[in-house]
Amino acid sequence: MHTRKSSFSSLGTQEQTRRDYLRTTAMAAGLSLPQLLQTHVACSQDGSRPAVTASVGEPLKGFGKAKSVIMLWLLGGISQVESWDPKPEAPQEVRGEFGVIDSIVPGISLGELLPKTSRITNELAILRAMVTNDNGHSSSGYHMLTGVPHVPPGQDNLGAVFPNFAPSRGALVRAIRPDRNGLPAAITLPYHVRTDAGTSWPGQGGGDIGMKYDPWLLNCDPSQPGFQITELELPMELDSGRLSERRRLLNTLRSLDQGRLPSSAANYVAKSDQAFELLTGAAAQQVFNIEAESTATRDRYGRHRFGQSTLLARRLAESGVSLIQVNWTRVEGYENEGAWDTHGNHCKSAKGLLMPMFDQTFSALVEDLRQRDMLEDTLVIALSEFGRTPRFNKDAGRDHWGTCFSLAMAGAGVQRGIVYGRSDSHAANPLSGIVSPADLSATIFHLLGHAPDTIVHEQTGRPIPLSRGRIVQEILA
Repeated sequence: MHTRKSSFSSLGTQEQTRRDYLRTTAMAAGLSLPQLLQTHVACSQDGSRPAVTASVGEPLKGFGKAKSVIMLWLLGGISQVESWDPKPEAPQEVRGEFGVIDSIVPGISLGELLPKTSRITNELAILRAMVTNDNGHSSSGYHMLTGVPHVPPGQDNLGAVFPNFAPSRGALVRAIRPDRNGLPAAITLPYHVRTDAGTSWPGQGGGDIGMKYDPWLLNCDPSQPGFQITELELPMELDSGRLSERRRLLNTLRSLDQGRLPSSAANYVAKSDQAFELLTGAAAQQVFNIEAESTATRDRYGRHRFGQSTLLARRLAESGVSLIQVNWTRVEGYENEGAWDTHGNHCKSAKGLLMPMFDQTFSALVEDLRQRDMLEDTLVIALSEFGRTPRFNKDAGRDHWGTCFSLAMAGAGVQRGIVYGRSDSHAANPLSGIVSPADLSATIFHLLGHAPDTIVHEQTGRPIPLSRGRIVQEILA
């Protein structure tokens, strides 16, 4: 069995040294280590990382328990009624043709199309009152990805236009957390989410804090035979000798008085170091070798793009990447293009592809993390831009619904086997325990060990907090 500790043991001494230093400094200042970590992260002189400050206060439960976060983004909007919030007593036009399944936790039922997930609900915190009040894919998606409402709400297919330049969670993570093993702190795969017009959704990059904090985007399909990241291969015309010469020149540049280098040159040196580490470092190369996984493990996740991308996400978390977002991929030849945007024939899509594929991959990830002793420090979230309408439309589909929907969390710092929030009898409106995207962001950063009021600065120098939401204390362990 592999554990996180053995996965990047080369970092163990450095990490322990850093922790010892912080602990010693905290003791000298009369602060606890968590308090110190909430206090200040310095800005580098070359401007490669924005200034970061936060208030000092006694941290709540769960603070800093997550080393990594894996977000499974269910493009199109998963129906709360067929998944996390079934309503068996509702009329047929609400509940649909599917029943419910009792889970391993007494009192928690799921939609009957999630049998594998029903056996891991003892690891889950289910939130049944998420609210964006936005029914546009990209606008509600922007809100869910950044924690900042889109202006105006409900405006779909716009792309990133003023004033909607809030940084994604991944970009904020890159701004406040270091890269490791030659890998960035945040990665998105296997492609960007796009509008119907082919434009990338807003809220997926650095936005106002700058493109240099964009999460790395891996356009890939790990389910393909012989999968590899082509960007990590040396060009045919660049042999090992030429690569060594370039490394020598870079070392010469590094040896110069750093104070005489412009910030752009210093940033180039840092980025070049990372590129060399990726091209030649064993750790970075090994993480993408998904064929090193056993046949049983690969089969368990599902031999499709979403399943193997999620397996790759687990490998990235194991190698120290702080936030990995896996976007649901459309599957050609299926109803509704294999996405969760089920405006027609909703039940056919749910039963024929969507729920079985998600059920397999999500349950496999949670079980795999648990068996590898990684669930205690890895946060897993299954979410989408909104839910689906409680009532079916004339085309036997469910439309967009940002008024009340659900998501599920598992792992680091989250209570197990609980439901938080309650919707009405049709899963149409929240009755209690409302959670906003800003609250979700605040909770995620808290679990990563960063106070939500930690300040980063836009490129103009304007300070912004990681989140303006509240930490959802009710789900913390």
